[in-house]
Amino acid sequence: MRTSRLEAFSDGVLAIIITIMVLEVKIPHGEEFSDLGDSFPSLLTYLLSFIYIGIYWNNHHHQFQLVKRVDGVVLWANLHLLFWLSLVPFTTAWMDESSLASAPTVVYGVNLLAAAIAYYVLQQVVLRADDAGHLELALGNDLKGKISPVLYTLGILAAFVSPAVGIAFFVAVALLWIVPDRRLESYVAEHAAD
Repeated sequence: MRTSRLEAFSDGVLAIIITIMVLEVKIPHGEEFSDLGDSFPSLLTYLLSFIYIGIYWNNHHHQFQLVKRVDGVVLWANLHLLFWLSLVPFTTAWMDESSLASAPTVVYGVNLLAAAIAYYVLQQVVLRADDAGHLELALGNDLKGKISPVLYTLGILAAFVSPAVGIAFFVAVALLWIVPDRRLESYVAEHAAD
């Protein structure tokens, strides 16, 4: 089957996730600029999670530009990814409400790691279902995809001792991926006529 329904559904779910996250941002209780200070940690956790959802949306979009057809296994793998991403508002809110305590920060990291694993699984089933092989050629050795789970794991372990250090690892992964995957963009641009 074609990819358009999968893409439309995923876009809708990701838009709802972002909406839920912004509704969780703490509103200042006063009317002065100084009152924004109380909302600052909430805005930072929202920003980090927003960037993560944006990264997944961007890479998901680029990946499915190279895929001509999907099957039921791809649909379930995509739902698996969306499940973990749909937990990001919950783990973000808990981390924020706890003022970046250790356990919520660890759970946030586990959520990010689970989403990364789910994305990897999605890539693998897409590669199997789409026999054209465009995605496989575009991915190459996928160094960023191999480094990310290691950094997430280090961040999770660090968060047990220092949540701030754990978050630094999560920010590092986001910075690694914030630029759209040039491998996919370049391949799409080169093979637009295929």
